[in-house]
Amino acid sequence: MSFGRNPLHHRRRTTVLAAAAAFAVAVPLTASAPALADANFPSPNGNTNIASIVTYDDLVAELDRLERTSNYGLDVTTLAEVGTEVNTSEQGRDLYVATVGDGPEAVWLQGRIHGNEPYGTESLLAVLKELGTNGSHDWQLLRETYTFHVVPMYNPDGSEGNIRQTILQDGSGTRIDLNRDWGAGKFVASESEAFYEYWTMVDPVFAIDIHHQGLKRQAGTGDEVTLSLGISLAPGGPTLPSIEGGAYDVLTRQMHVHVFDELAKYGNINMDRYQVGGSLEIDIKGGVVSAMMLGFDYKGLNPEGHSNPAIFFETSGNSSDGSLGQKARGKSIRQNVLAMQELLLGMATGEVQQEDADRWDEIPHVPVTGYQTDDGVIPASF
Repeated sequence: MSFGRNPLHHRRRTTVLAAAAAFAVAVPLTASAPALADANFPSPNGNTNIASIVTYDDLVAELDRLERTSNYGLDVTTLAEVGTEVNTSEQGRDLYVATVGDGPEAVWLQGRIHGNEPYGTESLLAVLKELGTNGSHDWQLLRETYTFHVVPMYNPDGSEGNIRQTILQDGSGTRIDLNRDWGAGKFVASESEAFYEYWTMVDPVFAIDIHHQGLKRQAGTGDEVTLSLGISLAPGGPTLPSIEGGAYDVLTRQMHVHVFDELAKYGNINMDRYQVGGSLEIDIKGGVVSAMMLGFDYKGLNPEGHSNPAIFFETSGNSSDGSLGQKARGKSIRQNVLAMQELLLGMATGEVQQEDADRWDEIPHVPVTGYQTDDGVIPASF
C-alpha cells in the first residue's frame, strides 16, 4: 500500500506522534515523565541505577496487561505456543512475541538482543500500547497496512544478568553475543535458533532493531550524540549493493534519511551515522539483521531465500558501563519511539520511498576509511 506525500497529513501525524511519544516516557514503570534534558546526554556522572530497568518478570506482566487492555487484537504468545523446534532461552525462559495488526505485510521489531541495552524493551512496549489502543487515523493506517511481530526482549537471560551476551548452559559457561550468531557455523545459542525459525515463519518486509552504544561525539560539531542510525551491511560497501539488485542499498538509506529529517525537527536529538573504530562502516554478515538481508538459509528453513531490508537505532549509554544516564531515561526511550513511529508511518504512506537516498551522506559521520567485516578491515577504495 502506497500513498503520495500529503503535507497536511504529514503535519497532523507529526502532532499525533509528539503526543504519543510524551506518553512513552512513562511506560511501563515510571509514574510521571521526567523533564526533557538538553541534547547532550546521557551523563556518566554517578552510579547507574538499574533498579528501574524492566526485568523479565516486568516484561511478562506488562505484555499480559497490554493484551488484556487492547482494543485492536494485540496477541501475546511464546515461541513454545507458536511451535518452533527450539523455543526457550539457554536458561529455560519462555521467549515472548507480541503481534498486532491485520495488514497483508509483516514487519519485525526487536529489542534488547544485548542484555545490557534495556531501552529497546521499554520503547517497544510503548509502541505496542499505541498499536493496541490508539484509534487515531495514523495508528489505524499502520494496523491496516502491516501485521507487527514484536520481540521486546530477545535476550532474557542476558537482561536478567545485566550482561551483553547469553551464557551457554552446556557446562562451558561460554558467553555468546546473540547479534553475531546468525550465519554459517553459527546458531550456537538456543535463542538464535528459536527466533530464526520464527523469522522464517513471518517473512517480514522490513525489520527494525533497537540497540544502545557507548558515548560518542558528533563529527564536525563535537556535540554529544544521542542517537546513531545504523545499517549493518554498509551502503556502497562490499556486500549490500549486490543484494536484491541493490534495492536494499537504496531503501535502507532512504529509511534513515527520513528518520534523520523527521527527528531533527524536535531540536533535542543529536544524530549521526553509526560507525566503528572511528571511521569504519560495518559490513558484518553474522548479525541478525545482516542475515535477514542476506536471506540466510539454515537447516533448510528458508529454502526460498526470503530476505528483507533492516536498519537499527543506537541510543547512547548502556547499563553496564556506568553511562546509562538516569536523568535521560525518559528522553532515551522517547527518541526510540519517535524514530520507530516516524519510520513506520513513512513506510506506510510511501514517504520513505520518495526520499533521496544519496542524502545518507549528509547525515553527520567521520569520513569513511574502510569497512569492518567479519574477516577484518577492507579499505574504502576496495
